[in-house]
Amino acid sequence: MTHNIAILGASGYTGAELVRLIATHPNMKIVALSADRKAGMAMADVFPHLRHLSLPRLCTIDEIDFSTVDLCFCALPHKTSQQVIAALPATLKIVDLSADFRLRDPAAYEKWYGNAHSALAQQDEAVYGLTEFYRDEITAARLVAGTGCNAATGQFALRPLIANGVIDLDDIILDLKCAVSGAGRSLKENLLHAEMSEGANAYAVGGTHRHLGEFDQEFSRLAGRPVKVQFTPHLFPANRGILATCYVKGDAQTVYDTLCTAYADEVFIHMLPFGATPSTHDVRGSNFCHIGVTADRIENRAIVVATLDNLTKGSSGQALQNANLMLGEDETEGLMLAPLFP
Repeated sequence: MTHNIAILGASGYTGAELVRLIATHPNMKIVALSADRKAGMAMADVFPHLRHLSLPRLCTIDEIDFSTVDLCFCALPHKTSQQVIAALPATLKIVDLSADFRLRDPAAYEKWYGNAHSALAQQDEAVYGLTEFYRDEITAARLVAGTGCNAATGQFALRPLIANGVIDLDDIILDLKCAVSGAGRSLKENLLHAEMSEGANAYAVGGTHRHLGEFDQEFSRLAGRPVKVQFTPHLFPANRGILATCYVKGDAQTVYDTLCTAYADEVFIHMLPFGATPSTHDVRGSNFCHIGVTADRIENRAIVVATLDNLTKGSSGQALQNANLMLGEDETEGLMLAPLFP
């Protein structure tokens, strides 16, 4: 069975990544691509690397006949996304890639994103889209909220450890290195080549990054009590990738064994041999996440390092993985491309 797919916000990086992945999916057909400011243009003129594909021209959202669409990916900015989704047909299956439906508590959303939520009914029905941990809920869902890319990386490294009580919940340090595509395609002065190349910098220091809302929500829910991690992201001059280094208090071998058990049957999560650490190079352009564990020289301390591609496993790949479940497809369809190296 062929599923008709619409992508809203197709002129951004995550929209283009969805197109690239769906091109290899045997049972999906893209029937609509929206990009209001580029409406009327060919996708090949916006993203020349997609020139070989036969795709509909970009259009406005109002021009799409959603009665012919089986599932819609919404790759719009937060705040815009909730307004658009609230107006879409109530029976339409949707995977949202924005931040608008990730947080279950409207007050938490307002705290981290600075505005009141305007689509509370949809927020109430949305399922958090971390596939490996919410499979059953995602399969039955109409609306799935994709995770933040940083939030996904940190959770893959830490969720099983928190759930199994093998680390000190009050002593977790999370250091992330993030590629520039995570900031989107809009022109930003600090992302100009002369400003960004040959350097790296910390940002959102002191517990101000919005993805902390997801960490607080998910880790506290797992533990059954408040859990707050110390989290600092760093921007580094690469196009794709996230590298998370997590410092935890607990026996390193137990930490490693716990993660190995948790991910033993997961296609997209790969545990490295004990003592080995992953590189962003090894997951580039793929839906895979690599995790390594090393013992620190300080007794009862462990270091967990996880990496994924922020545009694929951290966003569009995860979105397609969730869409597969929602449409009754094999979870891996369109997602088994090998990473691009070098």
